[in-house]
Amino acid sequence: MIAAVACASVAAAQTYHPFDTGRFKGPHSGPHNQLLVIGSPHLSGMPAQFEPEQLRPVLDKLAAWHPQAIAIEAVSGIQCDFMRHYPDRYKDSVAAYCWDPAPAAKATGLDVPAATAAWGRLLATWPAQPLAADRRRLSALFLAGGESASALVQWLRLPEGERHVGDGLDDALVARLDKLRTRHDESLLIAAALAARLGLDRLYAMDDHTADAPVLDETAYDAAIAKAWDNPATAKRKAMDMALDATLGQPGAMLTLYRAYNDPDQPKLIFDSDFGAALEEPSAARFGRAYLGGWETRNLRMASNIRDMFAAQPGVRGLVVVGASHKPYLESYLNGMHDMTVVDAEDVLR
Repeated sequence: MIAAVACASVAAAQTYHPFDTGRFKGPHSGPHNQLLVIGSPHLSGMPAQFEPEQLRPVLDKLAAWHPQAIAIEAVSGIQCDFMRHYPDRYKDSVAAYCWDPAPAAKATGLDVPAATAAWGRLLATWPAQPLAADRRRLSALFLAGGESASALVQWLRLPEGERHVGDGLDDALVARLDKLRTRHDESLLIAAALAARLGLDRLYAMDDHTADAPVLDETAYDAAIAKAWDNPATAKRKAMDMALDATLGQPGAMLTLYRAYNDPDQPKLIFDSDFGAALEEPSAARFGRAYLGGWETRNLRMASNIRDMFAAQPGVRGLVVVGASHKPYLESYLNGMHDMTVVDAEDVLR
């Protein structure tokens, strides 16, 4: 009898079709939200022959699409401040993903909540032609609020001669901003540089690590996931990366790389290599299922942050610069939103 009930449940699951929100797009009048997700390698791991100047053709293609809002794979200052209150769970995540804004708090006298409120008020009354002092002040407030990439946008929008101490920026903060200018990070070298070039005033930190939690048996967990990842699809991805890295230094190499990372065939390869393999990982503790659950939760929360960016300014072209493995999940989740048109990155990068 139990077996019969189980079989009936499976049959019902196969015939039941949940309401497909993505089929009902709108609005019927007015501009649609347009979402462009650019899957990126993490530039911090690029080989020694990589130079930021090699990104210029990629930036040119993205600039030609004219994004009006840009989201990045960074944890917001608000979330970092929240996670600091729960060190038993988030200590490692804070260490990995959150800059300590204590130097900016010292310079401005503001903690993260106060600085976040201050930069929000400042942007709400932001003049069409801000003074250099306004930009330095806003940059200082972004740093105090834990929004380093947005602080860099303001820094880059200043003329070289105006990038100096003052208006909340002290020597330590100026040194940080100068260091951020050349750090190998796609949120900075692509998103911040593009925002400054297009006259945008901030970036949207949309990453989320609130699903992070300590693993009780870390050794067994790591071994199980590594075994799952040891498969032909992973070998194919590694070979592709090696071939692309070997071309660095040649004209247009980074544009070729970004086209490859955003090729329509990549999502299935990523799934077979990583998340599909974890789904079938056979350990008694179901380590692979736990890993997959954390990954999908993270992407769902990232997608909600991106959706929130559009809700604040309906009808814009929004660019998301994110690690390539996130791209298919974010596109899939956000395509289910009624007010969202997903743009083909291949067309933009062509």
